[in-house]
Amino acid sequence: MSSLTAFVVLVLLVAAERGVELVVSNRNAAWSLSRGGIETGRGHYPAMVVLHTGFLVAMLVEAFVRRPVVPLALAWSMLAVVLAAQALRWWCILTLGHRWNTRVIVVPGLAPVRSGPYRLLSHPNYVAVVAEGVALPLVHASWVTALAFTLANAVLLTVRLRAENAALATLPPATVGSDA
Repeated sequence: MSSLTAFVVLVLLVAAERGVELVVSNRNAAWSLSRGGIETGRGHYPAMVVLHTGFLVAMLVEAFVRRPVVPLALAWSMLAVVLAAQALRWWCILTLGHRWNTRVIVVPGLAPVRSGPYRLLSHPNYVAVVAEGVALPLVHASWVTALAFTLANAVLLTVRLRAENAALATLPPATVGSDA
């Protein structure tokens, strides 16, 4: 199998994983909304969908158009980062349980989760997003996509974090280890 074919397979696997995330997200959003959840930050959500979809397409286009030489050390090290980012993302999803979704929805009265990776970082899922945004395209030396996505994502995350932090500020304080 050529490195380009392997890269296409990897990107398709990540796209399929995103499909699974959306199924989980939609189920969990319905759970939160049925319990009085309040959604904020709707305005940036379409841009986020476009950016993340474009990211998957752009790295494939770049790989096919540029046909870069891919040093094995780069490919394997970036693949390790991609796998670590996926593990962190799913640790976040499993830790938040029904409360995880791709939107900003908080259920009034439920304290923020402070267990799992949330003991260590306020927004660990975004660490996974940033790491994957750099590493996934670099698995096939698609540095233009890595750079463009990183810059666009930094702008989007600024907006997203502002909305998410404001929503979380409306919740009661959490106790360490809380996962209610």
